[in-house]
Amino acid sequence: MALWGGRFTEGPDQRFKDFDDSLKFDYRLALEDIEGSRCWAQALCRALVLTREECDTLQQALDELAQEAASDLKAIAAAPDEDIHSYVERRLIEKVGVLGKKLHTGRSRNDQVALDLKLWTRHAAEDLEQALNALLARLADSAARYTKVYFPGYTHLQRAQPITFTHWILAYAQMFKRDLQRLKNARELLNTCPLGSGALAGTAYLIDREQLALDLGFTCATHNSLDAVSDRDYVMEMLSVASISMVHLSRLAEDLIFYNSGEARFVELSDQVTSGSSLMPQKKNPDTLELIRGKCGRVVGALTGMLVTCKGLPLAYDKDLQEDKERLFDALDTWRDCLLMAALVFEGLKVDEERTREAARGGYSNATELADYLVGKGIPFREAHEVVGKVVLYAISQHKPLEELTLEEFKGFSAVIEKDVYKRLDLETALDVRDVVGGTAPPQSAFEIAVLRDNYPLKKENEDSPSQL
Repeated sequence: MALWGGRFTEGPDQRFKDFDDSLKFDYRLALEDIEGSRCWAQALCRALVLTREECDTLQQALDELAQEAASDLKAIAAAPDEDIHSYVERRLIEKVGVLGKKLHTGRSRNDQVALDLKLWTRHAAEDLEQALNALLARLADSAARYTKVYFPGYTHLQRAQPITFTHWILAYAQMFKRDLQRLKNARELLNTCPLGSGALAGTAYLIDREQLALDLGFTCATHNSLDAVSDRDYVMEMLSVASISMVHLSRLAEDLIFYNSGEARFVELSDQVTSGSSLMPQKKNPDTLELIRGKCGRVVGALTGMLVTCKGLPLAYDKDLQEDKERLFDALDTWRDCLLMAALVFEGLKVDEERTREAARGGYSNATELADYLVGKGIPFREAHEVVGKVVLYAISQHKPLEELTLEEFKGFSAVIEKDVYKRLDLETALDVRDVVGGTAPPQSAFEIAVLRDNYPLKKENEDSPSQL
């Protein structure tokens, strides 16, 4: 069913129709379109455009239509209609006759689609918030299991200073906590209702737009009809939040791919998130992590595409904006799936504690401890730094770690070094002395784990799991 045509003397070319129609993807807005129509009927009734009896009839028919749509949403995509709005209107007219044609009074597809997509995005954000909460809960659980596991900290992919595996996990928890806050901020910004803006100039009927906004769960109505029908900031913002979070997921994946490699062998991924080779029977490939890393580009590409689509658009609505939905749907689906897969990776992750301890001790990662030791003996840090550099150069030439140098060898570089240096070079001491907010010391990790567990409790399997978007 076309919602236009009186001005035309012939129908559209089928090739144009195939190119132009959006039902093949905007069928996902069916329940939101029906929700908006139900509230619009109430608004028309309050404005005395519809009688109470007409409104009740429409409400009943829309409720039936919602139940039918919810039972098989994808089936709608096969209908011959131009878009989801024409589909809903056609089906409504089939149910209530000419009364269905009155529902579009004072409403445009421009404010209708703006409403539908905002409602869908709000629902999607709720699911994504659950997925982020679930990942943070899983990270808290994993962090609590590895508080005693020493781990090499890296800069420039060079072993730098010893940390714990817990500290590494908690670093990513901070990233995902920021992602969660960004998601909440995006939800707050999109919480204005565009319905009642008409095509671009507002509606000519006495619609109580503030009440309409409240009926639809928004904080308030939009305050400019031109902006309301052309605004896709919330789409770009959601894609931005998704892109940043996917970058975090990609970094997480890259770290674990390296830690899982045959060269590092720090961790082992479970069979549930890996696959084998069709040729090499010994292979156990980190496919889940590689896909997460790869899908980052897909989401970032959606953001880039949407920014470019919007950059030169004149006010108000332009058909270019039809390009928002496929990008948004795919990007948020992808983000959600990657969040859930990342949580699954941690569920079965195993750490080789002996190997990580050995690695944490290697690469002269306790050189900074020796410098700090010298500072404690009254040597300025810059001088201590130079002394330790020479000690490391000597130790390398002798093929010895620092802690295996004799006291006499140490004194050859600085007379202030005494037997207590060996305690300072110990791994446990290296961690314990960093007992400051955000440091790697076990008490700091314990505090951060407690905060995570309080705010993101680990739920039972399938309990409140994110629904399909």
